[in-house]
Amino acid sequence: MRRASVADLRNKFARISKWIETGEVVEITKSGRAFATLKSAKPKRQAVEWPDLEARLRLIWAEGVKGKPVSEIIDELRGEY
Repeated sequence: MRRASVADLRNKFARISKWIETGEVVEITKSGRAFATLKSAKPKRQAVEWPDLEARLRLIWAEGVKGKPVSEIIDELRGEY
């Protein structure tokens, strides 16, 4: 938790607001004694953990693609024209 005095809050608000935006809690002091706490109104965004899609593909297609190519199947369905 960061600390800032009332004077700091008045004179260095831009810096202190950046602390708050990054999710830090700021304790405000007056005459050296804590009297308020500031925190962000929005909850801190958490990183999204993505699944390992490449590993899943290797697991699913470990033996490669079986069967005819799609282009060959389409040619068969169209027939001779």
